[in-house]
Amino acid sequence: MDFLQKPFEDRELLDAVSQGIEKHRRLRHEQNEMKELRARLDTLTPREREVFRLVVTGMLNKQVAFDLGTTEKTIKVHRARVMEKMGAQSLADLVRFAEKLGIRSPIT
Repeated sequence: MDFLQKPFEDRELLDAVSQGIEKHRRLRHEQNEMKELRARLDTLTPREREVFRLVVTGMLNKQVAFDLGTTEKTIKVHRARVMEKMGAQSLADLVRFAEKLGIRSPIT
C-alpha cells in the first residue's frame, strides 16, 4: 500500500496501516454491494431485464411499450416489479444500479 523510508516514526507506520485497513474495508464493501446487485439482477425475468435496460435510458413507459410491442399498463407493472426486485426507491437508484452493473441500452 505504501512505502516508508527508514527511519520512520511510529505514527507514520500506524497511519499507513490504518490507510491500508480502510482501503481494504472500502473494497470489501464495494465487492459485497456488486455481489448483491448481481443477485438482484438474476431475479429479473427476461422481459423485466428488457424493461430495465430501456427505462434507465430515460424512456417514458409509453415509449418502452411501443418499442416492446405491448401496452403502457403492462410496462408499468414490469417497471414496478423491476424497482421492487432491484430494491430501488427511485429511478435515480435504478440508473445508478444499471451503471454499476454495466447495463447498456440495446438501442445505443
